[in-house]
Amino acid sequence: MISAEKKTAVIEKYATKPGDTGSPEVQVAVLTARIEELTAHLKEHPKDNHSRRGMYKMIGKRRGLLDYLKKVDIERYRTLIEKLGIRK
Repeated sequence: MISAEKKTAVIEKYATKPGDTGSPEVQVAVLTARIEELTAHLKEHPKDNHSRRGMYKMIGKRRGLLDYLKKVDIERYRTLIEKLGIRK
């Protein structure tokens, strides 16, 4: 779980307007931060399959949000994956 300070920093960085917490960009950025922390955790604890399943669910949710964003506005999609360093 990411800290509240880190989450608010991510939200402020990717918000499209002040007070924005629900746009696809913000949701994908928060999910990416959580996935990165879980990846580090799973490198230390390779047998933690419960957390691994949760991470896979987050990856699927992020993929769905990215697909939606790609369908709605391809330019926003391209800038977001470039900012986050997500391949594909």
